[in-house]
Amino acid sequence: MTDREETFAKVAELIEPFNKKDIELKEATTFAGDLEWDSLIVMDFVASVEDEFDILITMNMQAEIESVGQLVDAVENLRNDG
Repeated sequence: MTDREETFAKVAELIEPFNKKDIELKEATTFAGDLEWDSLIVMDFVASVEDEFDILITMNMQAEIESVGQLVDAVENLRNDG
C-alpha cells in the first residue's frame, strides 16, 4: 500500500462518522454534492483531519477542496512539505 493509499484509508475512516447516507467513498466523491455536508460538518471534519495528520488546512485550501481525492492530495502535500 502506498502512502497515498494509506492517507486515503485514514481520510475515509475520518469521514465515516459524518457519512450519514453511507455513501461509497471514491476519489471523486464530493463533500457538498455527494455527502451533502454543510459548513458546520465541514469545519468539524477539517478539525479532525488536522488533528489526525498534525497539519493546518487554510481557509483558502478548504475552498478549493471539493472531493475526497483532492483532500488526500492536500494532506499528502502538507505532510511532505512540513
